[in-house]
Amino acid sequence: MIAFTGGFHGRTLMGMALTGKVAPYKIGFGPFPSDIYHAPFPNALHGVSVEDSLRAIEHLFKADIEAARVAAIIFEPVQGEGGFNPAPVSFVQGLRKICDTHGVLLIADEVQTGFARTGKLLVLRRIPWMASAIL
Repeated sequence: MIAFTGGFHGRTLMGMALTGKVAPYKIGFGPFPSDIYHAPFPNALHGVSVEDSLRAIEHLFKADIEAARVAAIIFEPVQGEGGFNPAPVSFVQGLRKICDTHGVLLIADEVQTGFARTGKLLVLRRIPWMASAIL
């Protein structure tokens, strides 16, 4: 699995492994499941562009895990840890392209918008700008 820095995916063991933030969630917990990799989430405030983030995934494929062994890439359409950071449309489109190229599942772990949690209902009604990128 590939997840992103700053992401929050829950408080179960796997959810914490996917979460891209040590404090306060991972301190004192573990060991976590292996083969969880984190790439930087695009955030201009932190100097990470969409291109930097997508390039980091390709770097993971070259340095840490072959693309064929990645089951899924999970991201939040709107990150809520450390501010509300919406995923840029070009980032989501880039993730979709990477996943299609390598046969990897793309998971939009919707938490912050709070409506329907996942799937078409969310994408089409709450954040329509993402519909064409995910579907």
